[in-house]
Amino acid sequence: MNHNKLTLKGKVVVITGGYGVLCQAMAKTLANEGAKVAILGRNLEKAQSLAKELQQLGTEALGVKADVLDQEELEKVNQEIKNHLGPCDILINGAGGNHPDGITDKPFMESGDLDHADIKTFFDLDSLGFKSVFELNLLGTLLPTQVFARDMIGRSDCTIINIASIASLKPLTKVSAYSSAKAAIYNFTQWLAVHFSKTGIRVNAIAPGFFLADQNRALLTNDDGTLTARGQQIINQTPMGRFGQPEDLTSTLLWLLDPKSAFITGLIVPVDGGFSAYAGV
Repeated sequence: MNHNKLTLKGKVVVITGGYGVLCQAMAKTLANEGAKVAILGRNLEKAQSLAKELQQLGTEALGVKADVLDQEELEKVNQEIKNHLGPCDILINGAGGNHPDGITDKPFMESGDLDHADIKTFFDLDSLGFKSVFELNLLGTLLPTQVFARDMIGRSDCTIINIASIASLKPLTKVSAYSSAKAAIYNFTQWLAVHFSKTGIRVNAIAPGFFLADQNRALLTNDDGTLTARGQQIINQTPMGRFGQPEDLTSTLLWLLDPKSAFITGLIVPVDGGFSAYAGV
């Protein structure tokens, strides 16, 4: 894809949650394409460590500390990024996650479950857990977009990529808060694409299927590397029969960022090995 070398060279990319497993792979891909990359996260050491790795690939990179729920902090780092790299051309809203208080113990509730205090049912879900998941995923996409997209107005080839989930398309059992919050990202991506359509900013989302990352590794695999029951269930439901690798996202990312994709906006692209297409029979 040599034409991408020309189109992304010198572009300023801001990636929130940038040192996460999936966003790291995206950051390295974009650095290899000649983009200048700002890694934003709550852990300055991790952000700066990845930025150093990217610099070794021959591009400018910056690691900055900011909480995606703190608008003041975001404004401050936006100024720092502009001073070092220039105004944001591409925003990847990678920050997100789940909270244990928004998860039920079992996929299906049975009538006798209420008699067992040790089983966390739907009725035990904590509103604060739900709130924190919605804030991290939805407000954590809204606020960085408000801060970084302002400088995109009136400039060409500016793009926002949100990170949705396969749970945006189909709710997953147990993780009610996460599924609802990621469904909101799907809707918000489409809303924003329409809202920004006259400004030249394109807004799309990637919806990863099941990728092994730090957040879900213990849920899907045992200590010896074998699959848990839930991990096996997911593989059985994934026609390609494997978990995604971080590199599986990069071709979709480059395609969505390519100016030749100028007529594509409001699209949520599943990268899921066929999971969302399969009815299980």
